[in-house]
Amino acid sequence: MKKKVIVIGSGFAGLSAATSLADKGFSVQLLEKNDQPGGRARSFFDEGYTFDMGPSWYWMPDVFESYFNRFGKSVSDYYELIRLDPSYRVYYGENDYLDIPASLKELYAIFESIEKGSSEKLRRFLSDSAYKYEIGIRDLVYKPGRSLLEFADARILKGFFQLDLLKSMRTYVHSNFKNPRIRQLMEFPILFLGGTPANTPALYSLMNYADMALGTWYPKGGMYKIVEAMVSLAEEKGVEIITNAEVHGIEVNASKMAERVITSKGDYEADIIVAGADYHHVEQHLLEPAHRRYSEKYWENRKMAPSCLIFYMGVRKKLEGIKHHNLFFDKDFDQHARDIYDHPQWPENPLFYVSATSKTETETAPAGCENLFVLMPVAPGLDDDHFVREKYYDRIMNRMEILTNQSIIDFVDYRKSYAHSDFISDYNAFKGNAYGLANTLKQTAILKPSLKSSKVHNLYYTGQLTVPGPGVPPALISGQVVAGEVEKDFAGPNKIAI
Repeated sequence: MKKKVIVIGSGFAGLSAATSLADKGFSVQLLEKNDQPGGRARSFFDEGYTFDMGPSWYWMPDVFESYFNRFGKSVSDYYELIRLDPSYRVYYGENDYLDIPASLKELYAIFESIEKGSSEKLRRFLSDSAYKYEIGIRDLVYKPGRSLLEFADARILKGFFQLDLLKSMRTYVHSNFKNPRIRQLMEFPILFLGGTPANTPALYSLMNYADMALGTWYPKGGMYKIVEAMVSLAEEKGVEIITNAEVHGIEVNASKMAERVITSKGDYEADIIVAGADYHHVEQHLLEPAHRRYSEKYWENRKMAPSCLIFYMGVRKKLEGIKHHNLFFDKDFDQHARDIYDHPQWPENPLFYVSATSKTETETAPAGCENLFVLMPVAPGLDDDHFVREKYYDRIMNRMEILTNQSIIDFVDYRKSYAHSDFISDYNAFKGNAYGLANTLKQTAILKPSLKSSKVHNLYYTGQLTVPGPGVPPALISGQVVAGEVEKDFAGPNKIAI
């Protein structure tokens, strides 16, 4: 008889885990709190505008392709990918911007025009980053982080220093480039990884390779197309997806085995449970104290990746100076990072990001209109009342008007905000975080919260608070990794992990 798995949460990690386990012969039910699968990657339609609620960058296309290939499928079986060119625009000031081209040849020329000799340095930088990407994304991130012996791999040990695990991104970038614009461009992905460039390992320069060499893509129909594809595949493999099923508790028996999940729709029995919901919430609120591996003090001492303040906006005119992806870096990058990580507070002069899917796909907005997703990364754990949201809406939009030299505010005919309290309400997100656990050296691999409970023998975790970390590609991988661990521990009719 098939062992029954309950997966809690239908984000990318939950869907990945559920599908992988069903493919391995387990009977799988996936419980989702909300009325739509996808977790933070849900979407909504209102007044003619279609919005992706969360992830908006499609990087590392090889990870998505590899995921579907595992099941004999391809990305192209489900959705069409469009490579964006330019990949994105960076604003440094009024009428002062830089478009990042899809072509590496053009990018080298741009670097050289800004800083003499930087084109050759960029070539070497990306060559080193390609090596890190090969080891990091094709190897390290697939490690479950349960033992140091996992990393006793000849390639990893041989390339230890080349991976720059003990060097910071700040040191690495600044040793290669002198121009502040180039430095800022090379460091910007770190802001979303959950640390400052000064405390994030230079290993993560692999993100620059993903950005500049592998390119920025857009799935036609929006990021929710990925969720629809994963749901379709999951159901094909036999996964039963149950929405509007908020989990209220996990019952554990005297043998330290979780045997029942209590939800708003009733109770579900299980041989194995995989929690793809917020790790802190599952452990601290769904389990009794005796069954928790980590204390509340432990969680309070974790360094979190940012939360964010988001505005979903409809604008009743076409905008100039806006590309599909836009970074507004006209203020001090380091100060904003300090306001997130060192002294958590609402920033005085925030950086922000704008996505306009209507620039690539006009169907996401009514004719002649624009669809805007405006995001400001902020520290988790802050109060986000109406007054604060309005204050930053005015501040961001006024700057956006100045930097792009046009009127926007008077033409906004749809607006919805989303911040900490919404992340908590919708996803039980610890401190209202948006991206999970910070990728600092002290929170890498075996130093992250474990993907398997030490107190409940058949309880596993997946997603952005465990290995390998935050981001859509890592979430896809996280689900596959935990499924592999479940298979190892529970394969066979009588095998039970203790």
